[in-house]
Amino acid sequence: MNIINSEIIVNTHHKIEIQDISSKVKNILNESNINDGLVSVYSKHSTSAIVINENEDGLIEDFKNFLNKIVLEDEYHHNHIDNNAKSHIQSFLLGNSISIPIKNSIIDLGVWQSIFFVELDGPRNKRVIKVNIIGV
Repeated sequence: MNIINSEIIVNTHHKIEIQDISSKVKNILNESNINDGLVSVYSKHSTSAIVINENEDGLIEDFKNFLNKIVLEDEYHHNHIDNNAKSHIQSFLLGNSISIPIKNSIIDLGVWQSIFFVELDGPRNKRVIKVNIIGV
């Protein structure tokens, strides 16, 4: 059994930004020499998310618009601290980690699936995404 601990650093440029990090996760797997196991992708930030979905421009725009419609600007209690409650609530809904099986040295995603880092309180520098792989 092998365990690989790595990280991806991303910079964002917009309030809500969705970055496909699939190739970065695949590069870490390729360097690991793990054939079968599990990869975990985790964001260390409570105003971001990690999700899996299709990488299609229209869908990405629809998703950003939807996030703004389901969590509206409001007088949230947390805004008295740092005025970003909306971003925290959006993150609550999306989640900050995913796990994906590894089979024959390949991340076992569906045909149209990609791994995304979702920035909800940008722009930000040096967002840390932990990638942990366990397997043989």
